[in-house]
Amino acid sequence: MSIDTTTKNPGAVDVPPPGPTSAERRAAQGHRRLLTRRDRITLALMAGLPTVLHVALVWVTALASIALAFTTWDGIGFDSIQWVGLDNFRELFTNNPQFWPAVEHNVIWFVVLILLPTPFGLFLAVQLDKKIRFSRVYQTAFFLPVVMSLAVIGFVWQLIYNPDTGLINSIIGANKPGHYIDWIGDPDLNLWAILIAASWRHAGYMMILYLAGLKSVDPALREASALDGANEWQTFKNVVFPTLRPTNTVVLVVTIIEALRAFDLVFVFNKGAQGTELLSILVTNNIIGESSRIGYGSAIAVVLLVISLAVIIPYLIATFRKERQA
Repeated sequence: MSIDTTTKNPGAVDVPPPGPTSAERRAAQGHRRLLTRRDRITLALMAGLPTVLHVALVWVTALASIALAFTTWDGIGFDSIQWVGLDNFRELFTNNPQFWPAVEHNVIWFVVLILLPTPFGLFLAVQLDKKIRFSRVYQTAFFLPVVMSLAVIGFVWQLIYNPDTGLINSIIGANKPGHYIDWIGDPDLNLWAILIAASWRHAGYMMILYLAGLKSVDPALREASALDGANEWQTFKNVVFPTLRPTNTVVLVVTIIEALRAFDLVFVFNKGAQGTELLSILVTNNIIGESSRIGYGSAIAVVLLVISLAVIIPYLIATFRKERQA
C-alpha cells in the first residue's frame, strides 16, 4: 500500500496553468467580432462615397479645367474641342481689356481686407478677451455675418445702398430727385461700396481667429509684464502680439484666399459690370455667358489657380517644417 507523502499547505492558492484566461479569450473573440461584414460594408460606403465625390468634383474637374485651358470649346459635343496651345493665355494677357482691371481689383480687395477689417477684428478680439459683460452676446452679433450666406449679405446691402429708400442716402439726405447717389451704378463708387459689405463680414471672421489665438496666450506672460510695470498697451505690443505670429500667418493666408475667391457679393450687386470686374467673374462670364468660351474661361481659372498656389504652397511648406522641428 503506497502512502502519499505530499503535504499540502492549507493557505496555499492553486496557480492556474499558463495560457489565456477565459476573460482574455472572450476579449479576443469580441475584437474579432467587432467589425462584422455589414460593418465593413457600411464603413467602406461611408469612406468610399465621399472620396469618390471629392475626386470627381474637385480633382477631376480641376485637371479637366487645366487641360481645357489649352483648347477652344463651345461646350457642345466633345468632338468640337480643338487644341490651340497657349493662344488663350496670349489673348488673355494682351487682348482682353478686362483682365488687368480684374487683377487690380483683386489686389485692391486684398489690401482693403488686410488694412481695415483685419485690425478691427483684432481690436474686437482683444476687447472680448477681457471677459467684459455680455461678451457672448457681442461675439455672436459680430460673428453672425460670417455664418450668413454671402448672397443674403448682398441683398441686405442692396437695400442699404438703394438710391431712393436706402439707409445711407436717407441719413445723408441724398434720396431726393437731383441729389441721388448711386452707390452701385457709379463706377467710381461701386467697388468701394461692395468692399464695405465684404469688410463687415470679414471683421467677424478675423475676430474669431484672433480670439482663438488670444486664448492660447500664457497668462503668466501677462502677469510677468504687469510686474515689470508695463501698461496694457505695452503688454499687448511687446508680449501678446508676438505670440500671435502663427495666428497672423493664418489670417494672412485666409485674407489672400478670400480676396482671390471673391465672387458672391459682386455677382449679387451688379454681376461684375461697371468697374467691379474680378477674375472669378471673368471665369463665370466666359464659361456660362451668352457666348460660351470654356477653353478661354478655363485659362482664366488656371491663372487664378496659379496665384492661389503661389500663396498656399509656401504656407504649407512652412507649416510642415515647423511640425517636423517640433
